[in-house]
Amino acid sequence: MRGHEPRSSSSCAACKLLKRRCIPNCIFAPYFKSDEPKKFAQVHKVFGASNVSKILIEVPEEQREETVNSLAYEAEVRLKDPVYGCIGAIAMLQRKMIELQHDLAIARARLARYAANSSAACSIMHSSAACSIMPFSEPPAYDGFLNSFSLTSSEMNQDGQMYDFSQAPYIIRHE
Repeated sequence: MRGHEPRSSSSCAACKLLKRRCIPNCIFAPYFKSDEPKKFAQVHKVFGASNVSKILIEVPEEQREETVNSLAYEAEVRLKDPVYGCIGAIAMLQRKMIELQHDLAIARARLARYAANSSAACSIMHSSAACSIMPFSEPPAYDGFLNSFSLTSSEMNQDGQMYDFSQAPYIIRHE
């Protein structure tokens, strides 16, 4: 029950910004501490104090802190990117993930080529002492996370070259 915790006599960040007296059961006080004025200022600028108050009243008390953190993040990102907000940040992260998947596929292909060339050189030399290369094995999968980065046959052409990732998620601008 965060809303019923005793607090200091100073006003919360919301009441200070709104220039009003902070009452003991202020809905903002548990979530916008007096030492975090920027947090409420951003939320207020994007959503408005009245809307935030309505949201907090509708949300169950055990979820309010998460709600406030979500609103604070959304407001911060919206102020940095007024057009796309969080969607712009998500799209950027998706593009970065695709770039990293591409880089990983290239590194795996190079490693496989190196291992194949090394084993071919060893077979030509017919000397097991000269070849001490261990076969490449995949790292263990952690709940399928690493496997989600492996290539499918549709992502590589017959020459082993990567296809263009132009079908990546993007934002359509309507002008």
